[in-house]
Amino acid sequence: MPEINIYGQTVGDVVPDWNGAAVLPRETLVGQYCRLVPLDADSHAAELFDAYAQAPDDRDWTWLASSRPTSVEAAACWVQGKSTDTSLVPYAVIEQHSGRAVGLVCFMAIEREHGSVEIGHVTWSPRMKNTVLGTESIWLLLRQAFALGYRRVEWKCDSLNTASRRAAERLGFIFEGRFRQKIVRKGRNRDSDWLSMIDSEWPQCDAVLQRWLAPENFDENGRQRKTLAACSGE
Repeated sequence: MPEINIYGQTVGDVVPDWNGAAVLPRETLVGQYCRLVPLDADSHAAELFDAYAQAPDDRDWTWLASSRPTSVEAAACWVQGKSTDTSLVPYAVIEQHSGRAVGLVCFMAIEREHGSVEIGHVTWSPRMKNTVLGTESIWLLLRQAFALGYRRVEWKCDSLNTASRRAAERLGFIFEGRFRQKIVRKGRNRDSDWLSMIDSEWPQCDAVLQRWLAPENFDENGRQRKTLAACSGE
């Protein structure tokens, strides 16, 4: 609980024995349906180019800083930029049954001293849509962050990207506010919506996500039996 200091001011909770969060290593995170492996241009560029090429147009890239790669070589350059960026911990999403890269996601805005990290650069391909892969990917990242002592995981999106905000809220992220005129992206204004999940919320969110991800929650065609919202009410 907040305390009153010697000057009569209300101050925040003490964080006992806080020494910062641990380093987020570039290591493989394994789930039932996918695994997240350290991003590598030689290993993943061609498969990611092929996965993104399945889309009939570029609508999935409207809100992203980058544009859809037009060749394997362009994809390799794009992937190389992320994999060599020391401020990121970048992953390729590998579908377990095919063994192919179908998406990309990163840890970013890593502040170990405060225990804060953002999940960003979320670039799913059509092969991830309407599947369990996106949810499990984010669950794997949340599990890793909180296990390594992070107190806060952030999600940020264009305020007009309602699909991204809905996806985050579905997973348990809480809307915190809107930063007006935060970014100029692709020549257009972006107001940024900020959401977060904190460590005290994680156990409940983890339990709900694990119930939803359980194999028995999916039929032989991979369709969910219960929604995530329904699982939260159990």
